[in-house]
Amino acid sequence: MLTKVFGSAVFGVDATTVTVEVNIDKGIGYHLVGLPDNAIKESSYRIAAALKNNGYELPGKKITINMAPADLRKEGSAYDLTLAIGILAASGQIKSEETDKYMIMGELSLDGSLQPIKGALSIAIKAKEEGFKGFFLPKVNDKEAAIVSGLDVYGVENVSEVIDFFNGKKSLKPTIVNTREEFYKTLDFPEFDFAEVRGQESIKRCMEIAAAGGHNIILIGPPGAGKTMLAKRLPSILPPMTLKEALETTKIHSVAGKMKDIGLMNQRPFRSPHHNTSCSAIAGGGSYPQPGEISLAHNGVLFLDELPEFKRDVLEVMRQPLEDREVTISRSKFTITYPSSFMLVASMNPSPGGYFNDPDAPVSSSPAEMQRYLSKISGPLLDRIDIHIEVTPVPFDKLSDTNNGEGSIEIRKRVIQARELQSIRFKHLENIHYNAQMTTKHIREHCKLDEVSLQLLKTAMQRLNLSARAYDRILKVSRTIADLENSESVNSNHISEAIQYRSLDREGWLG
Repeated sequence: MLTKVFGSAVFGVDATTVTVEVNIDKGIGYHLVGLPDNAIKESSYRIAAALKNNGYELPGKKITINMAPADLRKEGSAYDLTLAIGILAASGQIKSEETDKYMIMGELSLDGSLQPIKGALSIAIKAKEEGFKGFFLPKVNDKEAAIVSGLDVYGVENVSEVIDFFNGKKSLKPTIVNTREEFYKTLDFPEFDFAEVRGQESIKRCMEIAAAGGHNIILIGPPGAGKTMLAKRLPSILPPMTLKEALETTKIHSVAGKMKDIGLMNQRPFRSPHHNTSCSAIAGGGSYPQPGEISLAHNGVLFLDELPEFKRDVLEVMRQPLEDREVTISRSKFTITYPSSFMLVASMNPSPGGYFNDPDAPVSSSPAEMQRYLSKISGPLLDRIDIHIEVTPVPFDKLSDTNNGEGSIEIRKRVIQARELQSIRFKHLENIHYNAQMTTKHIREHCKLDEVSLQLLKTAMQRLNLSARAYDRILKVSRTIADLENSESVNSNHISEAIQYRSLDREGWLG
């Protein structure tokens, strides 16, 4: 008897429907074809044990299973439930003829319980597009899949629940998630608040500008100056995610298997990988393609602490994604593109010893050591960071001050107002939403300078020997400063402040 059931393969952040054809005939054997990997080939042992422990048996006949399309490699153990239901239907142990109307995915334990899968949201989106009636998957993944309206999502804990459903012995209620209600579940108070930061008013100002324009920023200062503390508080002043951004972010984290018992991500992600992270962990890819840190930070913040300690090739792999806001992984057998629109926040010591330019600490590094340390960060990468700012240690009188500074909620209001101006400015453009995304063409259009401002910028360019890309960065930051002041034009005071935020371009830093 021939039966068809359906599963799905996740490729990048999108899903492809996989047709599982099960044929049972005279003879003995178990044949699985259609480019399955080892995890799928081993499924027969898990399926046999799971069915036996729930009162069912593998038929003692010749079982042939084809997973189509046959030229697409299938990976992972999430097809266990698909194969099990197909075998039971083909052998007559499931009476229903509706098994082909549902998407079925899940990894089986030997007792028949279901383990989590990856990419449930992507699979649910594909199932709805192709007109499936419902989607069976592990209970732990049902909330993320139920975000998709118009599809009955059944979260189950054991294979017996699915069998009983198709045999009419048990009814299941689909999981219902109110997407907008999930989206508007926000924290009343941020976990990390700028009100807790003592002193550092100029740095807080930089963080506000960075958030308002979506600019990348690097913090340079000695150990204990508060670089990490400041970076962790940046998400608290970023504008709330739109529903579209929330769905994009949830999709990526779903593919990475990080959405257990979570419906919709409504907070911007904050990723902070260790400096020994590999290229594939940062950019994504691997034998089983997975999104990397720069994609997991999509619509949020990627924090790289101690930037020069990262391997040079790891930093260089981020150059193109910082410009294109997506990363393409090319291998001999596949090419995958992941979205990676994130704010980069980096921190570094000014020298190997950490106390260069600190009047209260001796310089323990030679000029040659300084140059080697700073040369770990390439000029082209630094050019892609709009704001460079020095962070100095907080004096004791500021640390001991019991009065709270301005909180994240107040700063966020100004950031949102500036972003609203940018939304109006770029409303006719598809891929540009805030100032940091402007191309050269848009910079020329929206950052027109008067003669005084132009002369000021020219002088700075000549004295600091800035690149053409740095020129554009200064204009972008100036535009954001003007937006925070609700100014239609970019004036000399905006240019002057933006020039101050190019610390690493000054003589004495990079030679």
